[in-house]
Amino acid sequence: MADDNTRISETEIAVHWHEEEYYSPPESFIQQANFRDADALRKFELDNFPDYFAEYGHLLQWDRPWDQVFDGSNPPFWKWFVGGKLNASVNCIDRHLAKNRNKTAFYFIPERPEEPKQVVTYQDLFVRVNEFAALLRDLGVKQGDRVTIHLPMVVELPVAMLACARLGAIHSVVFGGFSGQACADRIVDSESDVLITMDGYYRGGKWLSHKDKADIAVDKAKEAGHIVKHVLVFERHPGTYTSNAPLVAGRDILVNDVIQQYRGRRVEPVSMRAEDPLFLMYTSGSTGKPKGVQHSTGGYLSYATATSKNILDIQPEDVYWCMADIGWITGHSYIVYGPLSLGASSVIYEGVPSYPDANRPFSIAEELGVNIFHTSPTAIRSLRMAQNIAPQNYQYHFKLMVTVGEPIEPDVWRWYYHVIGRDEAVIVDTWWQTETGGFLCSTVPALDKMKPGSAGPGIPGIHPVIYDDEGHEIAAGSGRGGNICIRNPWHGALQTIWKDPNRFVSTYYGKYCKNPESKDWHDWPYMAGDGAMLASDGYFRILGRIDDVINVAGHRLGTKEIESAVLKLDDVAEAAVIAAHDDMKGTVPELYVSLQPGVVPSDELSARIVAAIVTEIGPIARPRKVWIVPDLPKTRSGKIMRRILASISNNKEIGDVTTLANPEVVDTIHQMVRP
Repeated sequence: MADDNTRISETEIAVHWHEEEYYSPPESFIQQANFRDADALRKFELDNFPDYFAEYGHLLQWDRPWDQVFDGSNPPFWKWFVGGKLNASVNCIDRHLAKNRNKTAFYFIPERPEEPKQVVTYQDLFVRVNEFAALLRDLGVKQGDRVTIHLPMVVELPVAMLACARLGAIHSVVFGGFSGQACADRIVDSESDVLITMDGYYRGGKWLSHKDKADIAVDKAKEAGHIVKHVLVFERHPGTYTSNAPLVAGRDILVNDVIQQYRGRRVEPVSMRAEDPLFLMYTSGSTGKPKGVQHSTGGYLSYATATSKNILDIQPEDVYWCMADIGWITGHSYIVYGPLSLGASSVIYEGVPSYPDANRPFSIAEELGVNIFHTSPTAIRSLRMAQNIAPQNYQYHFKLMVTVGEPIEPDVWRWYYHVIGRDEAVIVDTWWQTETGGFLCSTVPALDKMKPGSAGPGIPGIHPVIYDDEGHEIAAGSGRGGNICIRNPWHGALQTIWKDPNRFVSTYYGKYCKNPESKDWHDWPYMAGDGAMLASDGYFRILGRIDDVINVAGHRLGTKEIESAVLKLDDVAEAAVIAAHDDMKGTVPELYVSLQPGVVPSDELSARIVAAIVTEIGPIARPRKVWIVPDLPKTRSGKIMRRILASISNNKEIGDVTTLANPEVVDTIHQMVRP
């Protein structure tokens, strides 16, 4: 028995969560919801796989219907809606014109409050996408070509994406905050001949020149042996070029000048096979070569559409605002492809949502009548710690709120529900990844009760399971965590890693495939790389990346659980736990925290933080050191960079920090920890 306990402690994650209370959706929400028939869930039971996914496919307009929902003959390179043909641009724009051409597709809200909003109707979007597609076509862009897009949060970004989709070209969007070098890496890997950029944009009240990154990207790509033929430059203020970087003759094209030549041009959409690639999305990866995650046209688009309808509950009269950046998968699936496929009206916001103050999101919601609000735990924590925040002063009413990107701590969830949602909005706490194309776990908002800190069950058609390192299933309600995997294939998942199929197989399917020769999909569970536990009610709780699990003397502790314990203290704004090397125990937790405004660091506060961890989890989780820092290093998308903190604690090379939102804080922390 002792040996068995040793095995468990080495291969499973120790979990000390207590179960949270349930919150029920209001009856008013249930009555209007898209998915409110509990009996309908039965059709998505695993025994009915894969036929139940035909319902997702029927949400799209097809040029040719599919012959086969699922082809699993070459695991794990699954094919979906085989024989079907369609165009993503048509599904997102053209099919809405007959009845809704004058409906708002996007509200563009500039960061500067004095600049007027733009209202882009579906007709406007149709015209702009066609004209830009005609320009791309004249530059030689054709089906299967890759086009790199490095734009901030402006309407030109979805226009460029959909123009590529209309031509059958594969777009690769690079997050606007990434450096020229990061852009070059993605250009080289995708072998893209065209780069689309902008002169500059506003962020945090400042004008940021952006075109210079394009010049660096092209130069670095050339050094790596790849030539970019054309750089298309949009002007943030049409008619006025505002960048320190001059235009390069023979290479750079000022879009706002030449687009006049394409007025009224229409491009016949290319009918694509369902399994043809729609886009590449490169994971940023803290180490190693970025992975080009390849998503399909028919499978991905139908999955983004269905999850937008069933989980986000987007309906014709809703105004929806996802605060993510389109440069990430959340923006692809839940700003562009899913909402547009449904004919929704949504918001694109240019800059920092706390500019000029933290009440900006509420004033925008009030002005536009936003009733679905989609953001990250990091943004929610930022709102919670903001001074002078006063949502009660604004006339908005959210029917549904979303949290995405990382697990949300229960206390932060409750603040979001009570203060931002005013006890009237349903919350869906979603879990998924760049690779999965759309949500994997979430409550179905009209059918499932909410539970703070829990993502919920697998969404309809998705069947998660938790395995230990040996592949043994960890039972629901056992109180032990392990690797969360998905038993069955689904059509939103990545097709492969661009030009690296072996890495695709080994990364996502290698660990738990017992027989690589098997043609049975049951033998190929998808491994997400996240730790999780499954409660007796069937709800999954995400414990953080498996790579972030801290092994303390044989006990594997999830970082998210420790951080949640700390965030129960009102004085703490944010917390990050990392694994620090220890000669005796191997690794031990080390904790970095930032405080709420006005709270002064003290030894007494550090002691209370440690006590909260010991009380909530136990002495095994006691951090070696609590570092109270001015801020935690974050990406421009708001994720805390625990890798950088771990490098500081372990006295290792920190690496490039130029793409961070607050790179200056890294040196401050380094001086504190390694003076």
